[in-house]
Amino acid sequence: MKESLLEILCCPLDKHELELEDAEYDGDEVVSGDLACSDCGETYPIEDGIPNLLPPDMREETPA
Repeated sequence: MKESLLEILCCPLDKHELELEDAEYDGDEVVSGDLACSDCGETYPIEDGIPNLLPPDMREETPA
């Protein structure tokens, strides 16, 4: 994902800003890391360049 995507992404639970943490890059693309909500602190993983913005309870039920 492009880091500029952070400008339009928000936490699906409370609609606050997300901050990029522990990012790994391939060129200018973020390929892994976490997106953390600036308000509630919930984190959302980035895997293979794709942010998983499902709420935590739905993430665990979804097969990989």
